[in-house]
Amino acid sequence: MLLAHGVGGRQDLPIPFSAALTGAALALLVSFVALGALWKEPRLGGGLSAARALPAAVQTAVTAPAWRWVWRIAGLVAAAYFCVGLVFGPDRADNPTAGAFYVLFWVGLVPLSLLLGPVWRGLNPLRTLHLLACAALGRDPGRGLRPLPAGVGRWPACAGLFAFVWLELVAPERATLPVIGAWLAVYAVLMLGGAVIFGSRWFDHADPFEAYSDLVGRLAPVHRRDDGVVVWRNSLDGMAGLRPAPGLTALVVVLLGSTMYDSLSNAPVWVRFVQESPVPAPVMGTAGLVAVIALVLVAFRAATSLAGRWGGAPPGTTTGEIAHSIVPIAVGYVVAHYYTLFLLEGQRTIALLSDPLDTGANWLGTAGWTIQALGTTPAGVATLQVTVIVIGHVLGTVLAHDRALALFPRRTAVLGQVPLLMLMVVYTVVGLLLLFAA
Repeated sequence: MLLAHGVGGRQDLPIPFSAALTGAALALLVSFVALGALWKEPRLGGGLSAARALPAAVQTAVTAPAWRWVWRIAGLVAAAYFCVGLVFGPDRADNPTAGAFYVLFWVGLVPLSLLLGPVWRGLNPLRTLHLLACAALGRDPGRGLRPLPAGVGRWPACAGLFAFVWLELVAPERATLPVIGAWLAVYAVLMLGGAVIFGSRWFDHADPFEAYSDLVGRLAPVHRRDDGVVVWRNSLDGMAGLRPAPGLTALVVVLLGSTMYDSLSNAPVWVRFVQESPVPAPVMGTAGLVAVIALVLVAFRAATSLAGRWGGAPPGTTTGEIAHSIVPIAVGYVVAHYYTLFLLEGQRTIALLSDPLDTGANWLGTAGWTIQALGTTPAGVATLQVTVIVIGHVLGTVLAHDRALALFPRRTAVLGQVPLLMLMVVYTVVGLLLLFAA
């Protein structure tokens, strides 16, 4: 369907793979000890008021109403251009639709959100269409036919995210135009229909891509405060500000577990198992995806429940309170797993986007592009993959430690974090084994 997700393997690491695994585990252990000795009070999540404001000229530009409309129009134009290839383009391998959807959009949201914050909220063409329709009808976009049910939380977005990763990783003929078009049609109907019934808040709770961009964007160094001021901030302050909500744990676990399953699905042992099984491949793929996500969830709930008991937290609170620590781990896996796919297949897709109808035109001037390696040597990619995964786990350890200091009594705070540390070590080792299984 697309180019391989990576060009490096365990044999390309500058050190033995066993040494990389040991080093990753030691990095987490050293971080845990250092945090326990040096970080004795909660420090994250409350520093936004002290964050440094951007220059006045930038503030004026990004707070102007025209700035938001620039993003909205850009989202509409990009969606309309995408639909040209989706609706009218030939259903062949050189159609850029699959690459634009799965690579430029899905994977590209990560670096864009890491830099600028939750950008899909501003770009979302469905949110803009709803806003324009409400303006034409003289209605308040925030009000629907009925109020949003209490406690809905992130559950609709979680269901949508699972539906997308199933499409991306399991669905038969998932790179073909009818399959992509059918999925997007259902997505659009559910989002716009929900917005009509519940108002624009429906997008906040139900749009899987807004939820995805919001989670990643909390690590961005820029942030718009509630008072409208745009500031530079400690990225971990943004992530620590993610508070427990219904469905949040399931949402972050689906994000992490689906990326782990993507690595597993490329492993020769899994490929042989599926090929030799009498069960249809989509059924096996669905079972595998659900099983990996379930294992990630079970491990997380077991570790956080044990941490709560050892740490002395109120029953049933630890899992939701620690869920935010999974996000940098998931982001590390996404970067490690899709880095070369984004660089290499992204170039190919940009070249094809210049002529989505395959008429010989060159609308964007990129038809003559050739794929460049851009420094993606096997050794460099393999080293980067290990590095970003370890960094993600270390950041997750820092976030969990800071929240544990606020959640657990001081005398049991360190003891309560031991199960969380073991969970991080397990995730790290399993993640690296899956990533380098091919």
